[in-house]
Amino acid sequence: MKLFVIGEPEQLLKLKRLYLEGLGWRRVSAIQAQGPGVTVQLGGVETREAALELRGLQVYAHDQELPKLDEGQFYYHELRGLPVQNAGGEVLGEVADVMDMGFQDVLVVRHSGGEALVPLQAPYVQVRRGVGVVLDGAPEGLIGGQADTVTPSRENGLDEE
Repeated sequence: MKLFVIGEPEQLLKLKRLYLEGLGWRRVSAIQAQGPGVTVQLGGVETREAALELRGLQVYAHDQELPKLDEGQFYYHELRGLPVQNAGGEVLGEVADVMDMGFQDVLVVRHSGGEALVPLQAPYVQVRRGVGVVLDGAPEGLIGGQADTVTPSRENGLDEE
């Protein structure tokens, strides 16, 4: 079966087992990098049809089996649950999820007014171990604020009543 990997596929080549959503742990019989992902052969999955039945399942590796990352790097699952705060230390919310949006990954930040999407690679986003996610210089109202909405007639200075 083929897995899409966020990050570098080579990081996963030494894994000995994977957890399949709803099915539990499976032994990795063979694994190799292929494009933006890896091709994996799992113990007990011997046919193409059996592999197709696994389509769409979430696949996880155990934290202790993942390669150590360099200083300043992190796995996305490590961000979930972290507090999000401004540069002054005020807690604005909590990271609920990280979404791979192709060119830009997005933090889903849960706050008192709902959820906000924050571009992870934005220059004002800093991930600090032991602190959380710090937004330093983020646009006003990014989390919890309301954008001003204007009808087309008001944009032109016309009042509609």
